[in-house]
Amino acid sequence: MKTFLTLLLATCLVTSAKSPEPVAPTKTIELFQAKDLSGFTTWLEGIGGKDEDGVFSIKDGVLRVSGAGRGYVGPKQAYKDYHLTVEYKWGNSTDGGKYVRNSGLLIHATGPEGNSGDKWMASVECQLAQGCEGDLIVIRGTDFDGKTIPVTVTSDTLKARDNRTRWNPGGKPTKWYGRQFWWALHDPDFKELLDTRGRWDIASPLGEWTNVEVICVGARIAIKVNGVTVNEVYEVFPAGGRILFQNEGHEIFFRNAILQPVKK
Repeated sequence: MKTFLTLLLATCLVTSAKSPEPVAPTKTIELFQAKDLSGFTTWLEGIGGKDEDGVFSIKDGVLRVSGAGRGYVGPKQAYKDYHLTVEYKWGNSTDGGKYVRNSGLLIHATGPEGNSGDKWMASVECQLAQGCEGDLIVIRGTDFDGKTIPVTVTSDTLKARDNRTRWNPGGKPTKWYGRQFWWALHDPDFKELLDTRGRWDIASPLGEWTNVEVICVGARIAIKVNGVTVNEVYEVFPAGGRILFQNEGHEIFFRNAILQPVKK
């Protein structure tokens, strides 16, 4: 009997597991106003949801991501039709390598935790890596039944002399998934070395706060960096999900993360 009840409970837990239903905010929400991360979930590659070393912490409205390991932190609630504003600044710690400091915002994240290579969730990533601020990476993962979550976007694009695809308003409509495409003025000669900048970078200098806006209306996403629109996509699937702040080997701080409603 005990074995039967155990199996029954396990079956119920599996069949009832699903992503939270996205809701449109009806008022301004300050994501970091709490004194702790009790309203958030965390995930670390190879560890899961236990953050015993304090990789993620929040104090006085500032979220610190230490950079140890790979993973993410974010509110449990999923959202759609919103205007997210957040500021970020790099800390002192790096992964010890020669390449750019790296982090990102995972937008419309859905499915089980760590469902893409035990590291990220299926999502559209807004890159924050140096020189790549506003690049988009379309990350597919699997749902609770092990089926592929077909995360997809469409954007107007062009290929520059480096043969890399970039956002270009009025350009060729391109359906995109599983890869990264660059923000409009991503420098084709940028070598992605630590603490260097591209010629047309809009992000603030190292040590200063950079403002990022993610504007989601229906199946569209627009990205702004320091007030300048750098990327846009449409026909986005899914059109809602969780908002996750990435941990990718480099210390980073986030503050003033504010969600506001938008009109469709």
